[in-house]
Amino acid sequence: MKLKKLALVFIGSSALLSCITAKEAIAPEELGIRKAPLEEEVVTPPPFEYSKTPPGQSQRFQRAYENAPPQIPHSIEGMFPITLNNNPCLGCHMPDVAKQVGATPIPPSHFIDFYHLPEGKAPKLTDIDKARWNCLLCHRPQANVQPVVKNLFKPEFRKPEAKERSVLHETLLEGTGLEKKQQ
Repeated sequence: MKLKKLALVFIGSSALLSCITAKEAIAPEELGIRKAPLEEEVVTPPPFEYSKTPPGQSQRFQRAYENAPPQIPHSIEGMFPITLNNNPCLGCHMPDVAKQVGATPIPPSHFIDFYHLPEGKAPKLTDIDKARWNCLLCHRPQANVQPVVKNLFKPEFRKPEAKERSVLHETLLEGTGLEKKQQ
């Protein structure tokens, strides 16, 4: 019992001593590399406009990195809402149609059931995976603007074709020990 009281007194006095000797609170301008209070700064992003080029007439963007979701180079006006039962993107981007209309085809990785991956299975589906119906979760329209902060990132592509299309379906199980089971 005496040991508990002694420990409590020690902890209490240590806490009190640390409060007395502690510096004042750190000011916001001392935090980070900016050295300016964020509450007072007013920043307005530069004006921009999304592409108004209709689908089929736009120029594709290079992928930001290997297997990056491609950016949408055309206008998406009038394509909303995208739902499980109404997805206008599929009309041009399904692999069998995309070749005919010159669109980027949906990659094979969108036709894999990832739900069973922890079990060591990645079944191939005949239709797009129902978890992938909302294209705008990964794919976004792009505006032609200069970045506020210079991007020094330089992507490395292991395969030249990865600059133009996804190779994720080929490398998905890489390093997991499951790749041999799927072949």
